[in-house]
Amino acid sequence: MADATAVAAAASSKDPAVGLAAVASLRTLLESLEELQVGNARAQGWSWQRIAEVMKVSRQAVHKKYRRLGF
Repeated sequence: MADATAVAAAASSKDPAVGLAAVASLRTLLESLEELQVGNARAQGWSWQRIAEVMKVSRQAVHKKYRRLGF
């Protein structure tokens, strides 16, 4: 499922196989977008604390998740 609009629509399907596949695709998309934006923030000099505040998570959580990527 590549098209985000189609995936979002499929997520509310009455068929669990379709709905769950859509949820998995959305999760993958979300992770990719989050990684992209954390990288953007770090490249622009944002601190881990500032990123965490915007994401409403702890600084430790966001740092632990993304430090391996060299951000």
